[in-house]
Amino acid sequence: MVIHEVDVPGVGKQYEVPAGGETRFVVIVHHDGRREVYRREGPDADAEKLFDLDAAAAREAASVLQAADFQPLDLDDVDVPLGDAIMEWVEVPADSPVAGETLSDAGIRAETGATVAAVQRGAETLANPGADTVLEPGDILVAIGSRDEQKALQSLVAAGEGGSDDGSETA
Repeated sequence: MVIHEVDVPGVGKQYEVPAGGETRFVVIVHHDGRREVYRREGPDADAEKLFDLDAAAAREAASVLQAADFQPLDLDDVDVPLGDAIMEWVEVPADSPVAGETLSDAGIRAETGATVAAVQRGAETLANPGADTVLEPGDILVAIGSRDEQKALQSLVAAGEGGSDDGSETA
């Protein structure tokens, strides 16, 4: 990977970093530590400003982007202490049949086998929600269960499968 560096008199330095294909990120590092980040879609394209960072935010972003010790995992090959259980985040749409229902009335655990460990509601997290917790549109359910249980939960929340009162069982 070739990173181009240019002195910008009175400002600092400009770096161009390849970002895949002909796209490049242009970073202007000011003498005071501020960074301006741009994206250029091709060699003849104008650069589009994405954001500014102060020196402290730039250091934090760099540490996240560098992630030298991070290796993505193939989730199908991961052994976790939960056995075959995985954790998923499922959003409650506005038209969901479980919106306005309590966890108990929605029958999530009974119908799907998945357990709701938390409800993310805007900036608030309801950890270990009680059976009387009312689900609201836009809530994010943090659920633990097998892949099949997670699929059943997504179906229940999205389409209301499994919540019938006609005595029939669902898969």
